[in-house]
This record gives sequence, C-alpha cells and structure tokens, in this order.
Amino acid sequence: MKKSSCSLILLILFLFFSGIRSTISAQTVVSRDTMKIAALEIINDTHYCALVTIDSTGQPQIRTMNPFPAKDDLITWFATSRTSRKVKEIRNNPKVCVYYADHVAAKGYVSITGTAQVIDDKELLLKMKRDYWSGIPDWQNRFVLIKVIPKSLEVINYKHNLVNDKDTFRAPSVTF
Repeated sequence: MKKSSCSLILLILFLFFSGIRSTISAQTVVSRDTMKIAALEIINDTHYCALVTIDSTGQPQIRTMNPFPAKDDLITWFATSRTSRKVKEIRNNPKVCVYYADHVAAKGYVSITGTAQVIDDKELLLKMKRDYWSGIPDWQNRFVLIKVIPKSLEVINYKHNLVNDKDTFRAPSVTF
C-alpha cells in the first residue's frame, strides 16, 4: 500500500472516530449492571482476547487467547499447556489483565484486571472440552485451566454511551 493511501485511511479513521466521540456525551455515574451488560456484549462478540501476565523480571507479557464463553460473573476461563510460560508466570505472580476488543467493528473494549489461578482438575477439564482438542494427542494430560477472577473492569461501549471522560480520558470502571 502506498504511503499516501495509508495517510488517507488514517485521516478517514481519525475523522470517523472524532465524529463518534463528539456525538456521545460521557456519563458521570454508571450502574454496575449497565457496565456488566455492556462488557458482556463486547466479550461475547469477540472470539479472541489478550492475556497479560508478568514474567519473573517484572516485564509484562501478552498473548492472544481463545477464552471460554463468558458468564454473568465475568470470570474468564482459558485452557493452555501445563508447561506454558503463562502458567509459570501466573504461579509466580497471579496478577493479570484480560483485554477484549474488536477494533475493526469499533464497538469499544473491555479490560478486566484480576487474579488468575491455575486449575489442574481433569474432571472439570473434561466438562469444558472443546471439539478441536480431539486432534491434540494426550490433551487430557497436557492441558490445565486458567481462571481469572475480576477485581476491576473498564468498559468502553459506544452503544451504551460508555465513553472515556472528556478531560481525563479515563474509561468508566467498576471495582469488585
């Protein structure tokens, strides 16, 4: 793509999003229920999310994950290899962040900060099995579950008029 084409696309995107922001007024008080509904809409429309962990040197590490479908409690579940770096990082420091967004659709984003637990429960793993795991040799012994219990939630959801503060740019948030 030519440099002038990229510049034009960026200008159009800037003008588009500036127009959205100017037509939406920020709310000062948002109920927990509204925040949860708005968050679940974005989470359930997003197939992949980002999981941020902290490595042994204190450096954030991020990777794309395929979460299990969300429930009303906003607890996020993943399955992963028991020998993965993320499992080691969570065992060393359980503070994590899960980020959901579809920037193409421009609906908003959800950021959940919380505490992760590595769950090594074969019975639960079997209940949560995904069809495509059948193609992974010995998946029952290779996988563990990660459970993220939310401590705080930030949501931008334009449909629900949840936008960042016009002065601080802080997203609406709730602490659990």
